[in-house]
Amino acid sequence: MAPTDLKNLVRRFHALQAERVEAYKLFEEGHESYLRTGPHYDFEHYKQLVHEITKAFCGISKEVLEIKEQLHQDFDRPDLSEHIDKLQIKEKEKLELVAVCFLHIGEKSLFFCKKKINRSKCNIIKNTAALSEILQDFKYDSEELE
Repeated sequence: MAPTDLKNLVRRFHALQAERVEAYKLFEEGHESYLRTGPHYDFEHYKQLVHEITKAFCGISKEVLEIKEQLHQDFDRPDLSEHIDKLQIKEKEKLELVAVCFLHIGEKSLFFCKKKINRSKCNIIKNTAALSEILQDFKYDSEELE
């Protein structure tokens, strides 16, 4: 395959990461909106949001994994493929951490949950830093394509 195909694949990967960031933003906004519907929470609407966000994350992950395979198999770029492997693991962790944090925020009426919320937020920050580092490594290793 031509180098421009590789360049387009890397661009698509970056676009998918931007979509992931947007999905997290929508998830957070939707959760905040759900919490504002209390004390008679609109769970059905929130459940639909979670379903849509989950579908979006699954679609993004599926396409990212396809890109990973193409990078490794079609372009002989195991370095970039490895970055995506690491990224996918951290993205999975981040989604789990965000979900746990949202659960703790939902329990905020209990005073001891503040510590859980703070711990969850700290873990998300650490995870996001690790994601940024992996993305930076990917960018560095793919710079010659620019």
